[in-house]
Amino acid sequence: MNKLITVDSNIQHGKPCFRGTRIPIYVVLELLEGGVKPDQILGEDYYPQLSLKHIQAALHFAVESAKNFEYTPFDYKSS
Repeated sequence: MNKLITVDSNIQHGKPCFRGTRIPIYVVLELLEGGVKPDQILGEDYYPQLSLKHIQAALHFAVESAKNFEYTPFDYKSS
């Protein structure tokens, strides 16, 4: 696991969070997806306690998760 990201079942229901915070990485990823620029995310309106390395770690985590994701479709046929 990345040294900036942790998963603890006692914090945010086990969602990956930035170490030492209760900030789930998906929140930063959603902000990026929504067009919020990294410098805005790190500013006073969002998460000034984070750094650019945190954003990079979240992106890396997302890439690794996507690479390892395997979708198994469920084909339900009614009789």
